[in-house]
Amino acid sequence: MLVPEREKARIRTKDRVITREYSINDEYRSLGLGKTYFVKTYGCQMNVHDSENIKAILEQMGFEEASCMENADLILLNTCAIRENAHNKVFGMIGRIKHMKEDNPNIIAGICGCMAQEEGVVKEILDKYKWLDIVFGTHNIYELPKILKKAMSSKKLEVEVYSCEGDIIENIPVKRDSKYKAWVNIMYGCDKFCTYCIVPYTRGKQRSRNPKDIIKEVEKLKKDGYKEVTLLGQNVNAYGKDLDINYDMSNLLSDTAQTGIERIRFVTSHPWDFTDEMIDIISKYENIMPYIHLPLQSGSNRILKLMGRRYTKESYLELFRKIKEKVKNVSITTDIIVGFPSETEADFNDTLDVVNECKYDSAFTFIFSPREGTPASKMDDDISLEEKEKRLYKLNKIVNMYAKEANEKYLNKVVKVLLEDYSSKDGSTLMGYTDTMKLVNVKAPISKLGEIVDVKITNVQSFSMDGEMVE
Repeated sequence: MLVPEREKARIRTKDRVITREYSINDEYRSLGLGKTYFVKTYGCQMNVHDSENIKAILEQMGFEEASCMENADLILLNTCAIRENAHNKVFGMIGRIKHMKEDNPNIIAGICGCMAQEEGVVKEILDKYKWLDIVFGTHNIYELPKILKKAMSSKKLEVEVYSCEGDIIENIPVKRDSKYKAWVNIMYGCDKFCTYCIVPYTRGKQRSRNPKDIIKEVEKLKKDGYKEVTLLGQNVNAYGKDLDINYDMSNLLSDTAQTGIERIRFVTSHPWDFTDEMIDIISKYENIMPYIHLPLQSGSNRILKLMGRRYTKESYLELFRKIKEKVKNVSITTDIIVGFPSETEADFNDTLDVVNECKYDSAFTFIFSPREGTPASKMDDDISLEEKEKRLYKLNKIVNMYAKEANEKYLNKVVKVLLEDYSSKDGSTLMGYTDTMKLVNVKAPISKLGEIVDVKITNVQSFSMDGEMVE
């Protein structure tokens, strides 16, 4: 049994990261024959992509995907540790699975992902949820066949969670959720250690994939008919800093653009590492989409310092203006936390000042959620929940106003949209995104799925638009 240890997870050395190739032993290839699986994913794009890897590994083992959790022989919860709300949802789901196992003891159930990397979570599982079968973390997805076989043989809870800086495992199989858009990991982990964030503990040391492996993956996706890739990392702007080849994110963006794939995006950016060279490359290539997610978190210099963000309101705004000036028709979204410990009304108003200046296309806004083991969790949280909710409401009202204003600029204009699925709004309507990451519900024939088409925008709301395909 390997359980997570927070202090070990914090360690950063100068040791070179090991890169290895994934392989599966023949003894595991028939373990799932005649059985079904269900994977439920919580959290960010990285978790979504991890689930695509998990599903592919399970299918290598002979499992077939179930239509719903109730029909599955194996249930895995791929979890997120960013906020308390995510924790609560997962433990609520675990309670639901317990009832299912009482009716059918042969069900295999487990959790993986970021919550599994938390020392306190695994301790709680060992104390209260011993009926679970497997727990594994973010560093050893590739070992799922071995972990699963041990659990199936022992009929006991198997906990295999590494507290390490992490390796890079290439060529893990992937069962992609889309036929048209693909996630591509370019790096793992984070070394920023923002005081509120658990990610450096759950995802390990910042480590970049070899650029040749990334470009090879993108080229294959293009060959397979994919229209869009999103380059993924906890802080993509820091890509290459751990490599000894004088190669950074601007170089990777340029090389990716030269593959000729039609659309390129990247998430998530940290303002600290966003270089002028990156801006120049984004503005140079038409297939790098004019969409930037640029987390602010707070507009108060005092709070930014407490958060460990290492930039100021002024430097953030300088970067924002550079991007707006150089990247044609760019849309910029952001993340904002309200109610950080000791945030005063003046601090909050500083955040509103930035929002009013930047007029973001959209923003993900949150009330501060203390994560066990982070420095911010030890700070005096002296703001009432009522006050935090009041600030969030006020912020969201302003954010929504600017989001609507940004969308109104598209009314009656023709834009290019990648049609990727059926719309949840109407079963006979398709949905997709503009180059600027605007969600559009489109009246178009089903035969156009997977194509980038011209769409005239006929109606706008704060968070979506409606349109008709132009022949």
